[in-house]
Amino acid sequence: MGSRKCRSCLSSLLILLALWSVTVNILLYFPNGQISYASSNKLTNYVWYFEGICFSGVMMLIVAAVLLVLESDNNYKCCRSENCSKKYMTLLSMIFSALGIAFSGYSLVMSTLGLVQGPYCQTLNGWEYAFEGTAGRFLTDSSLWVQCLEPAHVVEWNIILFSILITLSGLQVIICLIRVVIQLSIILCGTYSIIIQVIDSH
Repeated sequence: MGSRKCRSCLSSLLILLALWSVTVNILLYFPNGQISYASSNKLTNYVWYFEGICFSGVMMLIVAAVLLVLESDNNYKCCRSENCSKKYMTLLSMIFSALGIAFSGYSLVMSTLGLVQGPYCQTLNGWEYAFEGTAGRFLTDSSLWVQCLEPAHVVEWNIILFSILITLSGLQVIICLIRVVIQLSIILCGTYSIIIQVIDSH
């Protein structure tokens, strides 16, 4: 019972993290609240991978919703045996948790690449990725940020929002990984107890 409540709590937390991911990703389209840069396609290309909206957002919402259904007491009994049904639901739950790792992992990688690449901004040489060749060194050297003339404060905007996306998707990976471990232990321990019972009966 306690294990089920724990898993339900983790699934609910996934929903909250997914909603935040969608919100943060949307904000990346509007530096300083301006819509003109998105409409003229003057944003970093990693924004268009929809990592926060689609993968750690909508897809994770679907995964979390399915997990909550699988963990409910009123789920469909797929086998004649209640024990068989519980194992089947646990296996499905583990599969969807693994999918959650894949979705949030994608978001984590894309957000990290977007952070390291830096923003697409207007410099003295025109619109370009001003820090693309710095291997992320600009992140710790704020004196370089003045190279981006437009949008104003776009470097800070990108660093903060991509960092939040990395944190959110990282937490999702950890939660889904914990769920996989819990469900795997349930399956293995259940199998072990059956073996012990068989041995004892002999």
